[in-house]
Amino acid sequence: MINKTVSAFVAGAVLSMTGATAFADGHEEITVAYFLEWPMPFQFAKVNGTYEEALGKKINWVSFDSGVAMSAAMASGDVQISVSQGVPPFVVATSGGQDLQIVDVAVSYSENDNCVVASGLEIDKTSAAELAGKKVAVPLGTAAHYGFLKQMDHFGVDVAGMSVVDMAPAEGAAALSQGAVDMACGWGGALRRMKESGNILLTGAEKEELGILVFDVTSASASYVSENGDELAKFLKVTADANAMWNAGGDDAAKMLPVIAKDAGMDEAATAETLAGFTFPSIDEQLGEKWLGGGSQSFMGGVAQVFVESGSIDGALDSYVGTVNTDPLTAAKGM
Repeated sequence: MINKTVSAFVAGAVLSMTGATAFADGHEEITVAYFLEWPMPFQFAKVNGTYEEALGKKINWVSFDSGVAMSAAMASGDVQISVSQGVPPFVVATSGGQDLQIVDVAVSYSENDNCVVASGLEIDKTSAAELAGKKVAVPLGTAAHYGFLKQMDHFGVDVAGMSVVDMAPAEGAAALSQGAVDMACGWGGALRRMKESGNILLTGAEKEELGILVFDVTSASASYVSENGDELAKFLKVTADANAMWNAGGDDAAKMLPVIAKDAGMDEAATAETLAGFTFPSIDEQLGEKWLGGGSQSFMGGVAQVFVESGSIDGALDSYVGTVNTDPLTAAKGM
């Protein structure tokens, strides 16, 4: 089930690339992908038109329900930049031949992406083996999918013996509440709704101990990056400034919260709760060894290997170094 679905996505993405045209400098507008119910500082700049002002062109903001869908949209040429795409869907796409590049670390998080077991089963980390044969909703090819595979491996549960259903997080939350699945995996607002129907197996800190890092990136097609490096640098500079404003806290953060909440389609309390579990690294931190200076490339190799071993993708790249381009972010640092 997992192998067929993810392989079909990769094949579709690669095929659609043949019809994608290069996005040249002369265009008057670009399209940027993002998530609803996933509050981030960039949305303050988004609402206030700061990106348009910096780039000097119209930006069409389009919401998606998974990073897999973002990859497909970039493959078709419909989307130029994706904000906060999960690393696993990026790895799936690039492993399948799609020419995407990571241009910044959008957010680091561990508590905001997880799997939830239905309360009625009364299964926790001490009895996780009882998940064998159970039905689980997982958005395939995403960070939640990677975390699910790693957790099941840790608990010795054979994923091949489970019934794995490909569902976006919102659908998985609904299915869990209705008793249609035994476990659901997801993030953001959908994860909070899942927790109303069950419990997590491992905390964010416990997952990190197992090497389950959870972070999202800003990604773009390689052709867009090569042809619009200056424009992309300006985009990343606006994002970095919004992150710095949020990280400073105080009155600035208080001013940003209601704007971010409204744009994310959430109430302020839920937005504050979600943001409390997010970390937005500075440009200097992103360019350091932990992130884009080598750590992310190595981590992607590990993610790819897990997907290969689970049969989710046919093969991994020899190296993921070429999938990271720090030139625009370095240029943004100097702005």
